[in-house]
Amino acid sequence: MREGGKILAKIMHRLGENVLPGQNTGAINELARKLIFSAGGFPIFEGYGDKARPYPGAVCTSINNEIVHGIPQKERIIHEGDLVKLDIGMKYKGMITDMARTYPAGAISLEAQKLVATTKEGLDEGIKIIKAGIKLNDYGKTVEKYVKARGFSVVRELVGHGVGRELHEDPCVPNYASKTRAIILAEGMTLALEPMVNVGTRYIKLLEDGWTYATKDGKLSAHFEDTIVVRKNGAEILTRI
Repeated sequence: MREGGKILAKIMHRLGENVLPGQNTGAINELARKLIFSAGGFPIFEGYGDKARPYPGAVCTSINNEIVHGIPQKERIIHEGDLVKLDIGMKYKGMITDMARTYPAGAISLEAQKLVATTKEGLDEGIKIIKAGIKLNDYGKTVEKYVKARGFSVVRELVGHGVGRELHEDPCVPNYASKTRAIILAEGMTLALEPMVNVGTRYIKLLEDGWTYATKDGKLSAHFEDTIVVRKNGAEILTRI
C-alpha cells in the first residue's frame, strides 16, 4: 500500500495539471486509465458498484456543487472559475489506496479559495490527532470543529472508510462528531479519511445519473482524501509524495 500510494499520488498530480479551462473530464479519465495501467495498477473505481449500473470511469470528476462520484464525460467541459474534485482509487499488487483532491480551474472566487483551504486543513488537523489508542470519533470531532469555526458545513451522509484488500472496508469514518459506538484505533489499521465540506448547508441530493451527489442548495463543495496507516505515535500518510 505504501508503494501504491506514492504512485497514486504522482498520478493525481499529473491529473491535477490537466484541470484547465477548456479541458473535458473524459480526457482526464483517459489519462488516469493510461497512467494507472502503465504503473502496473488497476483503476478500482471502474466497474464498481451495482452490476446493473456500474461506475463507468477510472476517476470521479465532480464540479462545483457536485460533491462526489461525478461521471467523467467528453462532453463535460471545465470552465474558468470551476472547482473540480478528482477522486481516484488504484489496486496495486493486490492492495488498494484511495485519494481525492480539489483543484481550481483558473482563477476562482475568494469564497471558493477559503472553502478549498478549509477542507484540506480540516483533513490535516484530523490526521494530526490519529494514533493508536485514540477513539475514531476524536478524528471526526476535530474535523467538524475546524470546519464549522470557519463558517462551512460537513457532509454527513457520505463518510470515509477502511481500505486495503477491498475499496470499502470497516470501519466507516465520519468526518463529524458521531454518536455511534466507540471504535479505538489500533496500530496498522489503514483508513481513507475524506472530509466533504459545503459552503451552505450539509444536505445533499443524488442526481439522475444515480452516482453523482450534489449539494441540496446548489452551493459549492470541496473534497480532500488521503489513505493513512495508524502508527503508535501518529499517522503515516500513504498518498502524498
